[in-house]
Amino acid sequence: MSSNPDRVRVRGIQIHRPIIYGNTAIPLRPEEKELAPPEHTHRWTVAVRSAASEANSDIVGGADDLSYFLKRVTFKLHESFPNATRNVDRPPFEVTETGWGEFEVQIRLHFIPESAEKAILFYHHLKLHPWAPTGTDPAPPTAPSESPITNYSPVHSWQYDEVIFFDPFQNFLNILTSHPPTPLPKEKRRPYPFHTANPASLEESRTAGVPEFSQQLEKEELERLDTAKRFVVAEQVKWRNKLIEKEKELARLKKELGE
Repeated sequence: MSSNPDRVRVRGIQIHRPIIYGNTAIPLRPEEKELAPPEHTHRWTVAVRSAASEANSDIVGGADDLSYFLKRVTFKLHESFPNATRNVDRPPFEVTETGWGEFEVQIRLHFIPESAEKAILFYHHLKLHPWAPTGTDPAPPTAPSESPITNYSPVHSWQYDEVIFFDPFQNFLNILTSHPPTPLPKEKRRPYPFHTANPASLEESRTAGVPEFSQQLEKEELERLDTAKRFVVAEQVKWRNKLIEKEKELARLKKELGE
């Protein structure tokens, strides 16, 4: 047992920090395309941020500086990018690039030494194109030049999550409690940030406001998860009962064959 009280775990304590991870993307304007590789169609930023957004901000999340518990965020991009593994050691924890295709990004969170916590890994599918109005994704073009882009509205794709620390060391717990997270707004004030495009022009999107997470959205998501969980449990019970019936029938047939 450590003689240093700061290096003793506080048993029975759970403390969490709400974060979002994901990306925003916007088509390249003609003057930007001149500076990018010819096949590139979008500029995108993939990021890890605090879940709460600053008031009147055009950034989703990011109201809090996460560096008090995050030491580094590692983004692993598609292998076609130079230096595909990007280590970001200070906020903002994000990477901005240009490209034309969607791919899976690995996001690894490394915590400060005081935490003695192992890194955790998230996966995010980089989103460049908005959902179609019907709710289905438009078919991606086979080549960037086949689908000219005229809508310069940003597309947002963000996932809410909570980093939970169990039985933290006393000194790390002190650090966390001295940096309480900014609360999410109780109700929806802006569009939901799931694969959505803002209005037709950038000027209109500034007027409408960028997407934002809220306690209402979190509650609705928890309700959806609870409904899905109940459905899965019901399906398990149904198929377990069918399996028991089949096993009884099999036992009966074996008995008849034996006789």
